[in-house]
Amino acid sequence: MNSSGRKKGSGIITGIDVGGTFTDMLVFDASGSISFAKTPTTVENQAFGVMNALAKSDVALPDIDTIVHGTTTTTNAVLERKLARTGMITTRGFRDIIELGRRTRPQPYGMLGEFTPVIPRFLRLEVTERMDASGTVLTALDESQVKQAALQLLDQGCESLVIHFLHAYANPHHEQRAAEVAAEIWPNAYITTGHSLLSEYREYERGVTASVNAAVQPILDNYIDRLQGELSKGGYQKELLVMNGNGGMVSASMVAKEAAKTVMSGPASGVMAAAYTAKRAGIENIITYDMGGTSSDVALILDAIPSVSHELEVEYAMPIHVPMVDVRTIGSGGGSIASIDDAGLLRVGPESAGATPGPICYGRGGTNITISDANLVLGRLNPDTLFSVDNKISLSQVREAVDIQIAHPLSLSVDAGAGAVLTIANNKMAGAVRMVSLSRGHDPRDFALFAFGGAGPLHAVAIARELGIPKVLIPARPGITNALGCVVADVRHDFVNTINRPLDTVAATQIASTLEKQTSRGRALVEAEAVGVENIECRYSADMQFIGQTHLLNVPIPSVDVTTDVLQTLFEEAYLNRFHVELKEIRANLVNLNTTVIGNRAALDLSALIDSSQRRKTLAEALIHERPVWFDGNWYDTPVYQRDLLPIEAQITGPAIVEQMDTTVVIEPACVASSDNDGNLLIEVQAYD
Repeated sequence: MNSSGRKKGSGIITGIDVGGTFTDMLVFDASGSISFAKTPTTVENQAFGVMNALAKSDVALPDIDTIVHGTTTTTNAVLERKLARTGMITTRGFRDIIELGRRTRPQPYGMLGEFTPVIPRFLRLEVTERMDASGTVLTALDESQVKQAALQLLDQGCESLVIHFLHAYANPHHEQRAAEVAAEIWPNAYITTGHSLLSEYREYERGVTASVNAAVQPILDNYIDRLQGELSKGGYQKELLVMNGNGGMVSASMVAKEAAKTVMSGPASGVMAAAYTAKRAGIENIITYDMGGTSSDVALILDAIPSVSHELEVEYAMPIHVPMVDVRTIGSGGGSIASIDDAGLLRVGPESAGATPGPICYGRGGTNITISDANLVLGRLNPDTLFSVDNKISLSQVREAVDIQIAHPLSLSVDAGAGAVLTIANNKMAGAVRMVSLSRGHDPRDFALFAFGGAGPLHAVAIARELGIPKVLIPARPGITNALGCVVADVRHDFVNTINRPLDTVAATQIASTLEKQTSRGRALVEAEAVGVENIECRYSADMQFIGQTHLLNVPIPSVDVTTDVLQTLFEEAYLNRFHVELKEIRANLVNLNTTVIGNRAALDLSALIDSSQRRKTLAEALIHERPVWFDGNWYDTPVYQRDLLPIEAQITGPAIVEQMDTTVVIEPACVASSDNDGNLLIEVQAYD
């Protein structure tokens, strides 16, 4: 869909997000006009899907000033283990650290499960060197061994190299020198030193993070190079920007150096868009719920600031300890497959029909019932307006499949069988919302649910009802919210340095010095980016714990000149708020000092996301038709409205359906929805009468 009245070459910003099923594009220009497109993701080479989306725009590539890209290239590479062959040079006696890991197990019960390290043992070579925890050299680095190990790894076909030495966070000299020696013979720039990516204690997490970074470097670099080549052919001559997992962006020329930071690029962009949109709507505490075709992502935003974690595990025993927006993912999307297991129980996901063959209703050869098929059977989706259908499948065909695969085995009617699929799926997704809120001491009832993605608005009200969440916010363009996140994202760099000492032994001058160095480095990086910013904002925090405890608590710091007494008080307050326990007799430990440097970009007006020229004066004029829709075991004659036609101050009492190009919104009985100037729908959630 394209907006009219665009002025070429007038501050045009384009956001492009590549998802597992669709590639989304959103174009803003300084005049306020907006256009967007949605095309199938080209799995074999995501660059083709990006170019297809750009081709659907009415903007010529030479006229675009900025392209910001959210990619799943590194995410998919890690999850599918399609990684570059990588070698490691490490301290003698410690090559098994990244395989031994922590005393955890993949399943809560039983002894079964397996773990495959990112770098196999025969590609992890040891050299003589040793630092102690204070950074004092105990054994000098044997440079000849480093050279010999690098040559051996090259002979083994390694494309990337990790240099990971014990206690390098305290003194990086040996890692730096080893990298210099290796660079003399290594044929490319894919050399990762553990300390440069993560200057943090805990050798296992730092080693795995460095290993993931090195293993995805060539993959991301090659992809970005191909994409930039395609863009250049089309006439785009500016710098390509890439979303990082921390919710900020980085120049394409710099992104491959710290490739691991892009692992959560796609989900992060959606969270940033949610924070931006909700704040404009006057709501600062939200839980985001992004449901796509393959999975659902859930995150928590408090005081309009997304939670960023340094301790995420992408999968079991794969911690990537770089700052990333704290998003929890579950295998429930529109394409999640419903089936009866050997015990006769109904299960939904995590297996997905994906984009190909997809749900049965897409007509691409899919044969398994999915969540989308259940929504179609229950009248929540319109079979005549489904997006990206290859061959039209009749409703009776989908109902027959539900009967054979789900309803008959469970001795249910077709309607009840499809309803059971949605109930199981909604309960599963509600569990993810509980996990992201209650696990941090927050009651979901104190938040609004921000639902987006192609399938999120279909389920949002049901999930909110299950959790007692009073309000649901549906943005103007839910299906392209991730692309919007690329457009509104700021430039951001995060830094962490380990102190790991009792707080009462740390001088305030050391705290100030560490934070000031991080700030200076961040400001320099922001100024080096090819992005205009209006101002630079710095945020400080400390990771702390009581001595003897394992888990860390992040404590915001008001300024670089904070005193240790103030920091002690802040930590005790944070601990009390989180755990409702006071432990005044135990000393506090200062583990890490963190700085976030943000280059704030100019604000964008979201009101043009809905073309005002299409709006009608009355709700009746936005009515398309009525159709039966299944809610809570009963069929309701339900009005169906066109989103683009809704009046600015529309008020809709459920049950109702609101359809638009990129999603369908379900408003359940007794709930009331109203729209605002940005085109958001605010749904007040009520219990069934």
